[in-house]
Amino acid sequence: MKNRNLAQMAVPAGVVGIVLLLVVPLPAPLLDLLIATNIAASMVILLTSMYIKRPLDFSIFPSLILVFTLFRLGLNVASTRLVLRDGHAGEVIDAFGHFVVGGSLVIGLVIFLILVVIQFTVITNGAGRVAEVGARFTLDAMPGKQMAIDADLNSGLIDEDTARRRRADVAAEADFYGAMDGGSKFVKGDAIAGIVITVINLVGGFVIGIVQMGLTAAEAVEKFSILTIGDGLVTQIPALLLSVSTGIVVTRSSTEGDMGTVASKQLMQSRQALLIAGAAAVALAVLPGMPKVPFLLVGVGLVVAAQRVKATEDREAQVLATQSVVADVAAPSPDTPEQLIEQMRVHTLEVLLAPDLVDLVGNGPEQDLLGRVRGLRRKVALELGIVVPPVRTRDSVDLPRSTYVVKIAGVEVGRGQAPAGQVLALGDDLASLPGVAVTEPVFGLPGKWVPAEMRHAAELSGATVVDRVSVLITHLGSLITQNAARLLGREDVRMLTDALKRVNPSVVEELVPGVLTLGEVQRVLQGLLAEAVPIRDLARIYEALSLKARTGTDAEGLVEAARGALGPALAAAHAQDGVLRVLTLEPMLEQHLLESLRPGEGGTQLLLEPQRMDAVLTQLRHVVATAEAEGRSVVLVCAPAIRPALHRLVQLGPSRLPVLSYSEVTGAGLDIETIGVVSGGHAIAA
Repeated sequence: MKNRNLAQMAVPAGVVGIVLLLVVPLPAPLLDLLIATNIAASMVILLTSMYIKRPLDFSIFPSLILVFTLFRLGLNVASTRLVLRDGHAGEVIDAFGHFVVGGSLVIGLVIFLILVVIQFTVITNGAGRVAEVGARFTLDAMPGKQMAIDADLNSGLIDEDTARRRRADVAAEADFYGAMDGGSKFVKGDAIAGIVITVINLVGGFVIGIVQMGLTAAEAVEKFSILTIGDGLVTQIPALLLSVSTGIVVTRSSTEGDMGTVASKQLMQSRQALLIAGAAAVALAVLPGMPKVPFLLVGVGLVVAAQRVKATEDREAQVLATQSVVADVAAPSPDTPEQLIEQMRVHTLEVLLAPDLVDLVGNGPEQDLLGRVRGLRRKVALELGIVVPPVRTRDSVDLPRSTYVVKIAGVEVGRGQAPAGQVLALGDDLASLPGVAVTEPVFGLPGKWVPAEMRHAAELSGATVVDRVSVLITHLGSLITQNAARLLGREDVRMLTDALKRVNPSVVEELVPGVLTLGEVQRVLQGLLAEAVPIRDLARIYEALSLKARTGTDAEGLVEAARGALGPALAAAHAQDGVLRVLTLEPMLEQHLLESLRPGEGGTQLLLEPQRMDAVLTQLRHVVATAEAEGRSVVLVCAPAIRPALHRLVQLGPSRLPVLSYSEVTGAGLDIETIGVVSGGHAIAA
């Protein structure tokens, strides 16, 4: 605990101390200690940057650049104050100055200028440019990386936790390179500041040495040049190390491994390259006038390294051969229980593509099948209130060309065509367009697959043009909606219940498990979804079930209770401009239906004469077809007691005809327009 508190206080205290360096004079011994600390810390940062396996492992580096740049500037100010005031700035600066000068002031100045040029024009500029480009490329690649993560998640290659971790890494990488782009500017500014401070020390020291200290011009130049060179070195060397560290970090790729291991492995991966380089070095030694010993030593060293690479390759090949034999012996037979269980696993939702349709899983606007599937899952969740399981997409060589198949729990529920290089034109007048006439699988509209180059011509002819992915996604969405009840599993109900419990705990605790089991709740929700009733308002559904379950737990009664709670929403979903257009039953027919109502295992049933049943279905089919041709939505309303049984009967006739009870319609606050009355013998128009 104490160590953690100390670490938390160390950096803030250090930054405050750096600020004090700028204004408080330091004694020479303390300045020596701080200069040694600066050099040692820069060495630690350089070595750390070489041993990290990936740039994100050193994510604090951009902040360290700022802190150590400020530290060096503070040391520059403190040393300049001592140089110009006392003509002495500690033992470290004096030792560096005399060591580099080495008895010749001109040589010392030249060496110092060379170091400054290397620092400023080569390393700093290069590292800054790499950081800028790296930040730009990383930000540009973010959407593609996130889409790849989502694609892996949708295809089942990774789980939610792995996807969340990868998304966090992508965001952290973008933030890191953006910070490095700014951090490199600090390094460049530090180099410029170092040059300016050096010039100030030279000029200011020369003037002070002559004017205040009474030195001759030669003595002033010699004294303050040595101090300036020493001061510049003790700050430029750490700055150079930090610049090199910056370059190493921003030029590292995503290769896992420290720099030394990866570099030695990759440089020693080609035996031929080492042999050729060694032969070239030996050839240079043979040339007249060339020194023999250096080139011979280098050439022989490269040849020896090449031989070691060959020996290493032979050992690895032998190990691989041994492992292959062991794997063949130890490999489980293809009928082990684990493998059979994996092969038997049935995926909830699958899309099988013919081999020529694999291009739909691409990055183009009309090829992003996986991205569109993600959008479809979100759309279904918002409309129906269920979380669609991940859609497993794979190719199948058993399918005919241009064919896709949708399976739910391993059973085919739909298939369609999506020919490569073509688009689907929908309309009534398609005779002038080339292609194969088809029927759109969802709405039954006449269409024709035409070449993609004819898209503009098809649009000019008045047709609606749909790309292949849109056709497949629309078909998949329709099949998901039709089979939503099958997709809602017990685990999904538990997840929805837990989510509701977090925001409305009293409703859940009152219902599950004291009144109804999770399985009974699942059966009710499946019954609602089977009639295309959204279950998003789960709290209202659970409240209705809590009241109804106290008097009976039959599934049909529970479903009707839930529908009653959702009645206004059900009616509003079928209204147009605030008007609900309804079909009603002739009173005599409705009374007859009530008398023919009988209980059954799957709920109540209507026991009607075949002739009367056919007459009712024929009338409904005619009225619904007329309404759809006019672009109007219509619902059938009846007494609450016969609604479930009448709904089952209607499913035998016109599809997509909702059946509502009087109580569901009257509580919606909509204008009711009766467009027809069904009598069982003929339809009476309103």
